[in-house]
Parts: sequence; structure tokens; C-alpha cells
Amino acid sequence: MLTGRRAYSSDLTDAEWQILVPLLPPEKPGGRHRKYAMREIINAIQYILRGGCAWRLMPHDLPHWRSAYEYFRQWRNDGTWLRIHDHLHAQLRTQMQRHVQPSAAILDSQSVKTTEKGGLMVTTGQRRSAAESAIYLLIQRAL
Repeated sequence: MLTGRRAYSSDLTDAEWQILVPLLPPEKPGGRHRKYAMREIINAIQYILRGGCAWRLMPHDLPHWRSAYEYFRQWRNDGTWLRIHDHLHAQLRTQMQRHVQPSAAILDSQSVKTTEKGGLMVTTGQRRSAAESAIYLLIQRAL
């Protein structure tokens, strides 16, 4: 860990960080340097995702919530998260001695939800207001 703060249970281990480092986008040339270390940005994002709290509730010893959110959002929009996922998924399948791309998929009745009612004929019709119901009943009696 780069900072002197106490570790959270959601922080990356050294081994996890070594896997992620080459997958993260490099710092853009020119302009100012990054204010926070990328490991701390990832730790902040992990804290929010694992804890399920709002961005604004991030502890003060992590990077500012807006900085962490901006990286999260930027990486979502530019495909960084998808590339990380795909790389880690391929690496895991290789370790399991499987083909990188799955060759089959299974669909069962629990995977594909259907209706038990039998389509439009059995569904409940639109509900009438009390006034419409009274008028309908009067018309039906007159016939």
C-alpha cells in the first residue's frame, strides 16, 4: 500500500494489483499528473462497490469521491472495465484448462421466463372507473 492509512477489507492485495497494473490506461502525455495513485483509485471504487454505499459517503482517507467516480465513469465509457473483464475471464479459463471462448450454453426453464396464463386471451382487461361500470351495467340491463 502506498499511503499510511489503515487498509480496508475491500483494498486490493499486492498480487491483485500486479495483475491489474498492465490493464489500466496509462497516464495521458502532457497536462498535469494524476493527483491520486491508481491503486488508491481502484481501492476507492472497490470500497463503494463492495460496501454498496453512495459515492459521497466515501471515507476521507480514500481519494475524493468525485475523482474516483470520474475514473469509474470514464473507464465504463471507454471500455476499460470490459477489457479488464475479458482479460481476466480468458486468464481464468486458461488456468482451468478450458478454451478461452465457451463452446456451449445451457438454457432451461428457469433461465427463460414465460407466462403461465397463456397469452392475451387470459390476461386481465383494463379496469373501469366506478362511473363507467355503472353506465355499462345500465346499458346491459336495457338490452
